[in-house]
Parts: sequence; C-alpha cells; structure tokens
Amino acid sequence: MTLEQLVTAELAEPVDSRVSAMAAAIASKYGAAARSVLFYGSCLREANLEGLMLDFYLIVSDYRAAFGKGWLAFANRLLPPNVFPCEHDGLVAKYAVLSEADFARLASAATRNVSVWARFAQPSRLVWTADDTAQARAIASVASAAPALLAAARPMLPDGIMVDQLWEEAFRLTYGAELRAERKGRAGSVIAADPARYRRFTVPALAAAGLDASIDGSRILFTQPADRRSGEAAWRRRRREGKALTLARLAKASTTYAGGIDYLAWKINRHAGAAIKIKPWQRRWPLLGAISLLPRLIVRGAIR
Repeated sequence: MTLEQLVTAELAEPVDSRVSAMAAAIASKYGAAARSVLFYGSCLREANLEGLMLDFYLIVSDYRAAFGKGWLAFANRLLPPNVFPCEHDGLVAKYAVLSEADFARLASAATRNVSVWARFAQPSRLVWTADDTAQARAIASVASAAPALLAAARPMLPDGIMVDQLWEEAFRLTYGAELRAERKGRAGSVIAADPARYRRFTVPALAAAGLDASIDGSRILFTQPADRRSGEAAWRRRRREGKALTLARLAKASTTYAGGIDYLAWKINRHAGAAIKIKPWQRRWPLLGAISLLPRLIVRGAIR
C-alpha cells in the first residue's frame, strides 16, 4: 500500500461515539468555516477517555471566517495554532485551530518547526469533515507528516538501524525541540503502543521522504551516508527556535485559553510526575505565573 492509502485507512478507523460527538460539537461552533476535525494524542493511543483531556485539531477555511476581524484571527495567523478548552457530555478536551493552508504547511517538511508533523506522524483519526474536498485535503496533509519526520531525523541516525529504533529516535529528537513535560522513555512508549503500525508505515514513509534504504528483516540499511554535521546544526536550530516558540505560544495562550495555567500544571504533573500547585496570584496573572514556573521545572527536569 502507498503511504496515502495507509493514512486514509488509519484516519477512517472507528472511534468512541463520544469522540465523534465532541468533534461535531467543536465544528458547530465555527459554522461554515469548519472544514475537518482530527483526534490524536494519548487518549487515542491508550484507548481511554475517562478523567483525561482529549486532543483535537480543528481545521478551518481561514481565520477571518472562523473568528471575524478581531484579535483571535490575528493571533492565529501570527502564531498558529490558537488552542481552546471544550467540554461535552462529561468529557473535556482541548482543540487547536489551524487553517487548511497552515495545516498543509506545518504538517510538512516546508517548516523546521516540529510541532505539527511530529504529532501527525503518529496515529490520528479524521472524526468530522465538512465535505469530500475537506477530507481529501486533510488526508494529504497528514500523509506529509511521517516523511517530514524521517527526513529531518535521518542525518542523526546511523546507516543501519532497527525499525522500531528508527521511529523512537526520530520522536526523541522532536521532544527535545520543544519545551516538553515528558518522562524519559516517552518516545519509546509511543512506539510500544502500536509497533506493528510503525512497521507498516516504514517503507512507504521512507520512500515518500526520498530516503533510499533496504530492509533486512527488522533492520533498515540506508543506501546513502548522512551529513551528520549539517544535521546537528539543523537540530540545534530547531531546538532554539522550538523552545522560543513554545514560550511565545504560552504568552499568547494567556490571552486566548481560559484556565490555561491550570491545564499547564495538569499536563506537567501527568507527564512528568511533578506535583505542581498553582497559586492564586499565578491564576490572576497567568503569563507571569507560567514563566515563574519554568526555572524550577527545568532544574528538576520536569520539562526539557
């Protein structure tokens, strides 16, 4: 099967009816601007919804159609995505908003930033679409993510590597390019959740990335040697830019995401095993409150 065929089949796999209902509820907030909704992340990976926060991406036609002429449209265009909380039928979620054009760009090798292509190189589900054109565009964008990941990771990998290790090392690199609240071994746990899926995707994704390789059993042998020096320089730049971008998005979220600092604390506590408690003054001034947490969290290794 081609990569696009694999992605099409994966995106169409069934989900819990409550996920579909929440996706439809999110889309309904944006009327004709809503184009598609994708479900991804740990709740999908663990097949567990109870007591957790679901993760969605809402894809819209454009930001003015979604938000009008105000600050939210400008903020989403300047520093995509905007992120919002949502509750529906006893479940809680957050959803990120991207235009179709930005989703296509950010899910591909056209950007150095790992945020979108690293996430959509992992499993996701297309749980709501406006029409066939929106469906086709979403599939095409998601299909560009795994090749972007592997092409970026290749210079940092040995010429011979096991299939599972290929994906694990690629995701480990992306975690280092953002301020992430993740335990060590997180990349390995992502692969371990469905190793057969990554094995199915390996050959088509390498081909789509333009990487010549052969597979001997579970071992990949790259035909061409990699330029590690340029790869190291590229990932240093990704790390600098990615961490700065994380802080910029945090600053923006203090004006767009109600309760954002409480969500930040919840996520850090869940993923890094920390015990962060938010003080009243930090809720009053969420941007300053979030920034005040950073030095302590970095020293303790809760975020890297």
